[in-house]
Amino acid sequence: MPNALSEDAVVRVSDDVYSVTGSNTNWVIVKEGDVCTLIDTGYPGDRDAVLASLEAVGMEPRSVAAVLVTHAHNDHIGAAEHLRSEYGVPVLMHQEEVPHARRDFLDQVSVGQILAQAWRPGVVPWAVHALRAGGTSHVPVTHPGAFPSPGALDLPGRPVPVHTPGHTRGHCAYLLPDQGILVTGDALVTAHPTSRIQGPQLLPDMFHGDRAGALDSLSVIECLDADVLLPGHGPVHHGPAEKAARTAREHALSHT
Repeated sequence: MPNALSEDAVVRVSDDVYSVTGSNTNWVIVKEGDVCTLIDTGYPGDRDAVLASLEAVGMEPRSVAAVLVTHAHNDHIGAAEHLRSEYGVPVLMHQEEVPHARRDFLDQVSVGQILAQAWRPGVVPWAVHALRAGGTSHVPVTHPGAFPSPGALDLPGRPVPVHTPGHTRGHCAYLLPDQGILVTGDALVTAHPTSRIQGPQLLPDMFHGDRAGALDSLSVIECLDADVLLPGHGPVHHGPAEKAARTAREHALSHT
């Protein structure tokens, strides 16, 4: 079921950076002149919304220099293969995420795990919404690419991949150092329909391949120089990455 772009979905974070909300998940557009970097692409059902968001900020699919993937869960790579196959857009990610994006394996919360948590507030409505958005669709990226070299990428915004494993093995955040912006993906979020917490937090345990690793990766985020965080789920967060990571850790440890 395709999902339309809502009127307030596109948030201008800075002159050239936009956070976009789709079906309970976010993606980021970083412009530079007449080209852009697209970080994540929502659920499969968000494809039209992704294309509409590019148009809303004066871009088009062929303007995308690359799709950067924080991690290869269905709610983050939904339109990646479409952009790659139809428009020749390269899809890049950490080398450990490449086989996951190809669907050599699927490291994602299972239906059984969700059913076991169905008694928790918010889980059933979220699960129904996720199914309708394509959460269990088969959406491999047939030719995913690893980052060509360490450090900043030669793309709009000069994003710096930051390996933050735990949610998945190859999960990466992306630092935009010139703007003090950190795209955190699911290494740190600010809200989720299955969480009763608002503000910086880890996702509930069932979503992490390695919860201890996800907790450790907060220490990586804590050391980054950024004062605006763009999460994979929840609203934009204004405040130092160090403080946000500490808050997320405190929430995680208090709910152990």
